[in-house]
Amino acid sequence: MQKLRVGIIGAGRIGQVHAKSITYHIPQAEIVAISDLFPENAQKVADDLGIPKAVQDYHEILNDPTVDAVLICSSTDTHADIAVEAAELALSRSGVRCMVMPPVPFGAHNPGQRELPFCIHTRYATQQAILEDIVSSLHVQGFRKLLILSGHGGNNFKGMIRDLAFEYPDFLIAAANWFEVVSPKGYFEAEIDDHAGESETSVMMHYHPELVNLAEAGDGESKPFAIASLNEKVAWVPRHWDKATVDSGVGNPKKATAEKGERYVKPIVEKLAGLFEEMAQHDLYE
Repeated sequence: MQKLRVGIIGAGRIGQVHAKSITYHIPQAEIVAISDLFPENAQKVADDLGIPKAVQDYHEILNDPTVDAVLICSSTDTHADIAVEAAELALSRSGVRCMVMPPVPFGAHNPGQRELPFCIHTRYATQQAILEDIVSSLHVQGFRKLLILSGHGGNNFKGMIRDLAFEYPDFLIAAANWFEVVSPKGYFEAEIDDHAGESETSVMMHYHPELVNLAEAGDGESKPFAIASLNEKVAWVPRHWDKATVDSGVGNPKKATAEKGERYVKPIVEKLAGLFEEMAQHDLYE
């Protein structure tokens, strides 16, 4: 059986942990390249673990057709573009200072999705524990306002926030899904487009076009439930991605463009910046 050929972006602590884990404990995979902004770091890890290729520019890994999978182990401050852009706008517009904390790159998944390579499912209790630790630390440090900005529809923080409101009655915690801040209607062509489709791909192409390869994209075809009432949202059940979709995509990413993404994300950033400003300047009830 041919080994999975893996590239790693980032040779810091997290990158080294993953590199050693794959090298020593996963015989079905091999690391063929590693990159880091500091080339000497990438070279040292490559020398220590026998990785054949060490580079500074991660694009060399992304563009290498022999690489089957890429682990992004760079600093997490590179993963939160919308929040950072909104925070910058709030600062320039009204002097409000926001701290964008490192994003949590895991969430809740559906049946048929966790089985996909590198799709890590975290239980509700795991997410709750992480949020509780974050709030506890911030509270000790004197912070009293927090916005949870999510990009994953499978996550739901309402119950957690309700519980925390009893434990920390002086802490204002709000939650928002960035993709629900502004309706996508009028910005995109597809009528059904809610998972790795035209809208999400357009936003990704706006911020990180180097991470998108439309030549490998599917057409986002999906099928509804056989129970009509569920399609009408009379009740809710999780979709089984392996039965409802071909590759977990719902909506056609081939229609995506960076221009569409830029046009769509601009009013989202505006609204989020306004929220930051209002949360900083007002209490929940005055």
